[in-house]
Amino acid sequence: MKVWTVANQKGGVGKTTTAVSIAGLLANWGMRTLMLDIDPHGSLTSYFRYDPEMVDESVYSLFKAVADKRDVDPASLIYNTGTEGLDLIPAAMVLATLDRQAGRLDGMGLVLNNALARLHDRYDYVVIDCPPILGILMINALAACEHLIIPVQTEFLALKGLERMLHTLRMVLKARATPLPYTIVPTMYDIRTRASVDSLKVLRETYKEHLWQSLIPVDTRLREASRVGMPPSMFDPNCRSVAAYTELLQELQREGEPLSRTGTR
Repeated sequence: MKVWTVANQKGGVGKTTTAVSIAGLLANWGMRTLMLDIDPHGSLTSYFRYDPEMVDESVYSLFKAVADKRDVDPASLIYNTGTEGLDLIPAAMVLATLDRQAGRLDGMGLVLNNALARLHDRYDYVVIDCPPILGILMINALAACEHLIIPVQTEFLALKGLERMLHTLRMVLKARATPLPYTIVPTMYDIRTRASVDSLKVLRETYKEHLWQSLIPVDTRLREASRVGMPPSMFDPNCRSVAAYTELLQELQREGEPLSRTGTR
């Protein structure tokens, strides 16, 4: 089972869109895929028409169980997304209180890692959608994952968020026993705007070693897919954003196993 985390310390850069696009493609290609929404805002949860204020069980249940010294089976937290091969453990708004409630308790940094270990044989891939702030949730996601995906909107304020994210990553790497590869993904690129063109140039000049050399374009089909609660690749497999995310996924997979369980690349 591969675990990928999608994170950035700035909101509105395409984290949830990137998570659901990648996860949807993996499911389309025959991979058993689980999405984890650990953002208290619950954008990924809402995407699939679940209410973060109303869900009975959520990612929060894992942390609460550890704090209370009891066991919760992570399989009992899984929700259906309506897409074959694609499951979700949703977020709950109460996640926003987690740092205050349990931040000083021992063992809280590995809650997700330990829970996912129990699902190892059930899924081929896990995609984690993170909150845009550094705290116990992001620390868990970075500890649990094998590859970090950092979407960066092609505008200058988003570049500052990238700097904060990379600073956080450097801190986390000091505590990890293994390296954490990461890929910076330019998103929401609009060739008609000077801001997009100039920001992409800065990314390519400054972060060349870890930057994906293509980009995710502005595409209204992404917004329309979210409106109906479907992964973009199911909603419109021929749109330009799906083509871009397909290219990204191929790049992420290049050093790993074949792109589908049937061996298709």
